[in-house]
Amino acid sequence: MKLSYVLALVLSLSSLTANSQSVKTSSQQNADQLKVLFVLTSHDEMGNTGEKTGFWLEEFAAPYYTLLDKGVKITVASPRGGKAPIDPRSKAEASQTDATRRFNKDKEVQEIIHNTVKLEDVKAEDFDAVFYPGGHGPLWDLVENETSVALIEAFNNQEKPMAFVCHAPAVLKNVKDENSQLLIKGKKVTGFSNTEEEAAQLTNVVPFLLEDMLKENGGIYSKAPKWTVNVVRDGNLITGQNPASSEKAAENLYQLLK
Repeated sequence: MKLSYVLALVLSLSSLTANSQSVKTSSQQNADQLKVLFVLTSHDEMGNTGEKTGFWLEEFAAPYYTLLDKGVKITVASPRGGKAPIDPRSKAEASQTDATRRFNKDKEVQEIIHNTVKLEDVKAEDFDAVFYPGGHGPLWDLVENETSVALIEAFNNQEKPMAFVCHAPAVLKNVKDENSQLLIKGKKVTGFSNTEEEAAQLTNVVPFLLEDMLKENGGIYSKAPKWTVNVVRDGNLITGQNPASSEKAAENLYQLLK
């Protein structure tokens, strides 16, 4: 009787020790998990055209799944919080990719897009990197958004990786570095080109042309033929030219995090 009791006690203690170690390991993994903040637009009006805009689906879906599949924890925020608008044109069949098709079947991530965190409630110190997808929406609500500007400046001052795709580099317009100089001055950058904006027939609709702004603010701008992949990295700053560049931009971001 005594022997069986001792054996049972030993087995019980071993089980408790194993469970404790498992909990510690799990907690350590959660602590070590990379955390990336995605910032989306809340703006859905294409100037005065009466047409809708928002963020471009591929520019969110491709980097989101690229990072998610590598075990990264992602938080999605927007200026107003709540539902972030998707540009209707990015949902057209001609704009579909493997990533967008995956998004269309993914109820969990769709719910995340419908319930984004308010931008003012996030802090750079809580994340390892930040990713801004484009679409035309950011041209209207994120460029002059003081919360966004301060957030990017905080990420930069903490020397954390930052990625901006397609029209998203526009949000760097008013961002300054630790010396109070324009962040993109003297930096190698890319973004949606004038030829691509012309091809989209929105040259006279957008508040400013991104390529022109990047050059005027001192950026060393380069571009590839329209719609082709082009990602430029300068230090902790990553910029992608167009939707096709979004996955590669995410891969570059992840490389900086490793």
